[in-house]
Amino acid sequence: MDELLEILKKIKPGVDFEHETGLVEKRILDSMSIIRLVSALNNAFDIEIQVTDLVPENFESAASIMALVERLEDE
Repeated sequence: MDELLEILKKIKPGVDFEHETGLVEKRILDSMSIIRLVSALNNAFDIEIQVTDLVPENFESAASIMALVERLEDE
């Protein structure tokens, strides 16, 4: 989770990603932020996030993003 939080802080500084929820709903993460995030996650965790994974539910909180990463690591 620490690596994910560091990535998120680089993409969107000043947000308390440990406690913030509704990242997409509140537009904390916009489409460009998500594209940058997906690229960083793919590289950092050696995964491949598919277009079908690009749904708001997977990006609403650090916990939901980490769940996506863990699921893809297990595949």
